[in-house]
This record gives sequence, structure tokens and C-alpha cells, in this order.
Amino acid sequence: MNVVLLSTYEMGRQPFGLASPAAWLRRAGASVTCLDLSREPLQEEVIRAASLIAFYLPMHTATRLAVAALPRLGRLNSSAHLCFYGLYAPVNETFLRGLGAQTILGGEFETGLASLVERLRAGLDGPQVEPVVSLERSRFLVPERQGLPPLSEYARLRLGDGKSRTVGYTEASRGCQHLCRHCPVVPVYQGRFRVVNREVVLEDIRRQVAAGAQHITFGDPDFFNGPGHSMAIVRALHSEFPELSYDVTIKIEHLLKQAAHLSALRATGCLLVTSAVESIDDHVLRLLDKGHTREDVLRALELCRQARLTLVPTFVPFTPWTSQEGYRELLEFLARNDLVHNLAPIQLAIRLLIPSGSRLLELPEVLGLVGAFEPAALSYRWEHPDPRMDELCRQILALVKQAEARRATRAEIFAQIWDLAHQNAPVAFPWEANRLDRAAIPYINEPWYC
Repeated sequence: MNVVLLSTYEMGRQPFGLASPAAWLRRAGASVTCLDLSREPLQEEVIRAASLIAFYLPMHTATRLAVAALPRLGRLNSSAHLCFYGLYAPVNETFLRGLGAQTILGGEFETGLASLVERLRAGLDGPQVEPVVSLERSRFLVPERQGLPPLSEYARLRLGDGKSRTVGYTEASRGCQHLCRHCPVVPVYQGRFRVVNREVVLEDIRRQVAAGAQHITFGDPDFFNGPGHSMAIVRALHSEFPELSYDVTIKIEHLLKQAAHLSALRATGCLLVTSAVESIDDHVLRLLDKGHTREDVLRALELCRQARLTLVPTFVPFTPWTSQEGYRELLEFLARNDLVHNLAPIQLAIRLLIPSGSRLLELPEVLGLVGAFEPAALSYRWEHPDPRMDELCRQILALVKQAEARRATRAEIFAQIWDLAHQNAPVAFPWEANRLDRAAIPYINEPWYC
């Protein structure tokens, strides 16, 4: 049986979500082709020969791009079984089935894909029997990355000395034990997480190092959901590859609770810690159920600096509860705390998404402002009570896109955003752009985070 696994976008990473199921399906006897449409053209002859076409949907952008690709695939092969899998598949099940999806898989999707292949091979191309969401504990296989574009074609780690490193990607765990209201992990995993066997993670990294990786991104929703598991992996990794660096994602709450591990992270090669700060407004943080406060962010920042780790915050600055003054306060917070170079400029233009199944819909504050669900946007429509905020969001998004296209620096883009946000407003914290022209910190050069 010919199977095509498709990825449309994964933030510049070689997609684990193709490589992992490819190992399972090849073991089941399928002929598997992995296509990453963010890095290579669609191979029409491969699509025509496929019995099963499966799209990997790890995020919102990937889902919208997959939907846009469907008409072309339908013209090339209308008889193939169509499957969508990944975080955004089950929460958009109704919409995707309306587009022709026959199988939807979320959570631990490898076993479901393997079951689907066996079913199709047996001629049972009927209604789906696999669970839409599976959280069963699996013994993972080492991902098989052959056939994917080389790591050199993906995002790179840029260093302050003008050098760069080839970046690999793996996952030591999936899901999350927390229930942040806006998080896309929550509707699928409901506060649970699953670890990937330690030796599988290490062997996956070994193979990527052999393929040229000099830095590894751990894509776990939170690397400290299971700190014992995670720290054992990075200690073993550093023992085997002492020159290899890596980055992780950790909640502010966990940075504080697990502060004793931060120096060990740095000692084993960690350079960057991404953390979903989301807001510095304690009211917004409570609504999002983030589990931290503005003061916690400052404490975590200081702990990371003491450990010589670069904290990379991400934000959702445009929410229904963010005022113009609040947005300017965020900019001042970033400037005062020397975070301008740590932040991908697009983070200052992110608008809150309210997808199907979001825990935000449990809040009266949200139910009173959302409109109808818009399938094409994969989210509920909302408008800010102050129309000027929606306009500011549009202006900043356009500004960032234009500035990044002409390769402006982070400090230059921040200065433009600062000026735009402070039009006709008093400046309580004046600063000079050249204050921020210091040596660049390390960063991954594909910054979108949605």
C-alpha cells in the first residue's frame, strides 16, 4: 500500500510528525513517502499513486495550509483515503469531515495510523473505527527521516558571533499536565502527558547529528512536565555529544518550581528557554489560567539570567481585555528588562485565537463577546470593544511583515512598533533605539509561533 504523509508547516523544523509515523507504517509493510510542502513541491505522481493521504496538523497555520492544498490533491487523486492527524485534527473534526476527511486522529496518532493501514489493506474502507483521540501509552519507535529534505534546508540557530548552527528537532514528551485556557494541547490531552522512551529520543538525536545537526530543539509542550525524564535525557545527550547545544520550552511556573535544574540545563548545552508568558497583565493571566503572575515572570527571568540561559518569551498581546495603555505597558516592560532582542517581533502582533473546543468558551467574559465560528479561519470571531485595538493589531502585523522582508533588526522593528503604539500618547519611559544595539543573542531564524 502506498501512503503519503504530508506536512504543510512546522515553524521551520524537519517534521517529527512525519518521521515518527513513517517508522510505524513501514514496519506495518506500507510504502511511505513523506512530503514537507514547506520545503519541497508537491510530487504529483506520488499523490496519484497513493491509497492513503494523511495530513499532519500540529498547529493552526498548518491546518489552514492543508485545507488550501486539498482541491489540488482532489484533482490528482479523488479515490485515496483522506486522513488528518495531530493536535488540530480532532478539534476541527466536523469541518474537516465536511471537506472529505474519512479518518481523524489526535493524541498518540501512530497506533491509529497503523490500524488504519491494516484496515485499508483488508479492504475495510468504511466508517472510522479508530478512536479520534487516543491517549494510550505507546512504546515509540525511532523516527525514520529518510526522504525528508536535509536538515540544512530548515531553520538555523543564529549566534551572536555571526555564525549559525544546523538545527534538528525531536520530542521527549507529548501533551501537558496543565490546563491553560487558550492552549491547543488542552482539548486533546486534557491535562495528561506521555513520555517518549529515553533511548528512542537519544537514537533519534544520534541520527540527526550524523545528518549534520549541531543544535536540537526539543518540541515538548513543556520540557519540565516530567523533569526526571527530561534531565536524564539531556545529561546522557551531553555525555555523548558535549559540543551539541539545544533549546527547550518550559512554563514560567515550572521555571520557578524546578529552579534547581536550571544550572544543569546550561551545563548540558541548553542555550534558549522558550516560555509562553502570554501577558504581563495579571487579570489577563488569570483569565487564561496561566498559573503565573507578572512578578513570577520577572523572577523567572532573573533565575534564567543567573543560570546564563536566554529566556525567549512568547505573547498573545491582543486579547479582548488588552487596552492601548496595556499594550504600551508591555512594550515598556520589554524595554526596561532588556528583552527586545529575546523576542521575535511577530510576538507583538499575535491576536488571541479561540478555536473549537477551547476552554476560553467556559468563561462568561468570552461568551459575551464571541460571534459565530468561522470554519475558514478555524476560530470563533471576536472584535475588541475598542476598535482602535483591532486596527493597531492590523497595523503592527503589516509593519512586522514588511520590516522582516527587508531584514530589519529586532531593535529596529521594536522601535517602529514603539512609535506606532505611542502616537498621540504620552511616553512615560523614553528610550533610545541605540540602547538596544548590543550583541545579538542566539535565536532560531524562523520565529512564527502559531
